[in-house]
Order: sequence, then C-alpha cells, then structure tokens
Amino acid sequence: MTDQQTTEPPDLLALESQVCFALAVASRRVIGLYRPLLEPMGLTHPQYLVMLALWQHEPLTVRELAGKLSLESATLSPLLKRLEAIGYLTRPRHPDDERALQVGLTPAGRKLRERALDIPPAMMAKLEMNADELQDLHRRLTDLIRRATDAEASGLH
Repeated sequence: MTDQQTTEPPDLLALESQVCFALAVASRRVIGLYRPLLEPMGLTHPQYLVMLALWQHEPLTVRELAGKLSLESATLSPLLKRLEAIGYLTRPRHPDDERALQVGLTPAGRKLRERALDIPPAMMAKLEMNADELQDLHRRLTDLIRRATDAEASGLH
C-alpha cells in the first residue's frame, strides 16, 4: 500500500446527499410542527397559508390568491370552500367580472389573525431558531424557488 490513500468518488445518488430529499423531509417535519398550533384555530396548514395571504392582501380573486400561493385554482377551491363553511371567508362574484370570485374575510376570519400572532414565536421556539436565522433560511429558500422557477421556465427541467 502506498502513502496516498485512494478515495471513492462520491455517490451522486446517495439519498442523504439529495437536496430534494432534504427539502421533502424538512417540509414534512416543519409542517408537522404547525399542526398542534393550528388545530385549535380549526385550520390545516394549507388553510393557514390562505389566511396569511388574505390577512395581508384582502380581497383577492381566486386567480390572484392561487398566484400568491403558487397553487392551481382547482387545488385552492376546496380549501376556500372549507374556510367559507367554517365562517372565515366569503367568495362572492367579483363586481367587475361575474366569472371571477372575490375572496374576502369575515369578521371571524379577521379576528382569527390575533390568535395567529402567537404562531411565529411558537415556531421559533420549537425550531430553536432566532429571527435572523429564520430570515436567512427564508432568503435562501426564496432564492432556490426563484432558481427552480427560472429553470422550469427556460425548459431546463
């Protein structure tokens, strides 16, 4: 044997090396941590995302809301129906376009925002991360989303 060790090339298909695997597991685990915080509010995580968008941008058409959430309208519709059934939002026809629904909050939906203010600090505590760490992670993930979107748009997928 010589003084120089031969090293194996890295396995490009090792599961633990895959970004897609790490993102999928992180997503499931983090969303799982939201569940006990959202259940007392009567919300699932996807419904919580709808409420976040509406608390910030109400009113929105279904198409605008789908764009903000990066969801298809067909995926969004059942979420909206359920949130309407529990009294958090309304979906009347848009006054300028009878084909479009305008999604708005009810007083109960607006009031729910007060309870939701406890969620970000609770998640920071659960993850043992401070605001700067979370902002850095968010910035990096947002950049990854942009790169993936650009790659998809340019046909590199």
